[in-house]
Amino acid sequence: MTSLPQRPDLDQLRKLAKELLAAYRAGERAAFERLRASLPAAQGRDDAAIAALGLRLHDAQSCLAREHGFPSWARLKQYVETHAADVDARERLQRWMAATFGGGFNTARPHLAARMLRERPRLLDGEPLLACAVGDVATVRARLAADPQWVHERGEGWTRTPLVAACFSAFVRLPEFATGVREVVALLLAAGADPNDATEDAEFPGDPLSVLYAAAGRNHDAALTRMLLDAGADPDDDESLYHAVEGDDIECVHLLLAAGARVGGTNAMLRVLDFERPDCLRLLLAHGGDPNERTGDGPLPHALRRRRSAAVVKLLLEAGADPNARNAHGVPALKIARHMGLAEAAVLLREAGAVDVGAADERERFVVACASGDRATAESILARRPRIVAELDRMQLRLLPELAASGAGEGVRLMVELGWPVAVRGGDIDGSALNWAVFRGDSALATFLLAHGARYDERHAYNDDVYGTLSFASRNRPQGPGDWLGCARALIAAGSPIPDPRYPFAEDVAAWFDTLRSS
Repeated sequence: MTSLPQRPDLDQLRKLAKELLAAYRAGERAAFERLRASLPAAQGRDDAAIAALGLRLHDAQSCLAREHGFPSWARLKQYVETHAADVDARERLQRWMAATFGGGFNTARPHLAARMLRERPRLLDGEPLLACAVGDVATVRARLAADPQWVHERGEGWTRTPLVAACFSAFVRLPEFATGVREVVALLLAAGADPNDATEDAEFPGDPLSVLYAAAGRNHDAALTRMLLDAGADPDDDESLYHAVEGDDIECVHLLLAAGARVGGTNAMLRVLDFERPDCLRLLLAHGGDPNERTGDGPLPHALRRRRSAAVVKLLLEAGADPNARNAHGVPALKIARHMGLAEAAVLLREAGAVDVGAADERERFVVACASGDRATAESILARRPRIVAELDRMQLRLLPELAASGAGEGVRLMVELGWPVAVRGGDIDGSALNWAVFRGDSALATFLLAHGARYDERHAYNDDVYGTLSFASRNRPQGPGDWLGCARALIAAGSPIPDPRYPFAEDVAAWFDTLRSS
């Protein structure tokens, strides 16, 4: 690995990347060796195969970053900017804290924070509160010995108290720091720290966030969760259970429920149905979750709208969900199932006693055929009524973005091909189908929609366009893994402008746009 100079310069690094690209294009053997050693796309290929890749500046930048031990150019750029010579010590510490704790819609970046600490091991000198965040047991133990009341000291921001600093720290997600952070929490609790301590996000003032929420719902750390509950943390803090169900491991959910966390009134029943997690749903139902809870659309309509599996629908019905439940707009569950193309769920609903309300007219049959991907039926109806799409009502038209939001690409493609207005808005963010495809990181669907008239400037309810959606989704991954870089490439390939630098994108997306701007 190549070491960075003491005061790395971003312009110089850009120049080095351009020199590597020029050497590659000139066919210099040393350039091919460097690319083969550090660029994943070139590894295992001979010179001719690497030449055929037609590598560009962002590839050279990626190679340079990896030579210096960074996974991407964006990580290298972010690191250099953080360590810029004109950044004073206090500002550098603030940037480290942002990477350690996150805040607002900005996620924590523990790997960056850990690298900053390795490069500047004295970064936290004189900051015993922040020693808690990295699991520095010796410093914490010494501070407690010198001043037992320090455990109650209240500072500013995320790190108001030692316990807040430890529980909100993303360092517990890194194996090399996790044991230390947990030991620090144990020390603080033994010294009298309040297990119901809380803080506030500066971007959301007035909404206390407990240390239990940090452990169970933010870091999804079962060991921290168990320690806090054993020390007397209140599991009913209106945040912990709701966010705990988002984790892949349901151990934190088990712990909260065993400690007496209530399910009703927390929206946990709806939140778990945003994901395909039948085991977690079964656990909530076993601990008093109401399958007919009147929150939002209600569990059964919500599950159908999210296109959950027949297994999830069956769990709800077996727990007593009303098969004739209606959503907040009065639409019955059976109709929702059909509109979302869920034929198997519709069968389950009818077997459970769902009643058809009124005879379906031809418009409704057309909508159901489209949502189900039944091209033959849909095209047959369209042939008889060529203007049928123009006759659809607002709720029927909104099915296009609703299906895009739930990942039903086949139905979306059929609707668009048969004349559905591509920019119609709907779903939780009141966005177009393109906004939803980008939100999910579905680059194939985004490419299709752009080829059929969708545009980057389509708006959503948060007063932004598709680039705003890409910015949020690529950084926060609300739907799990996704190809947001592919979405960015699709937007540019379709003629969208390079976005304003004010947008904060995920590292790989930001690096690619940065390369376009500098090309």
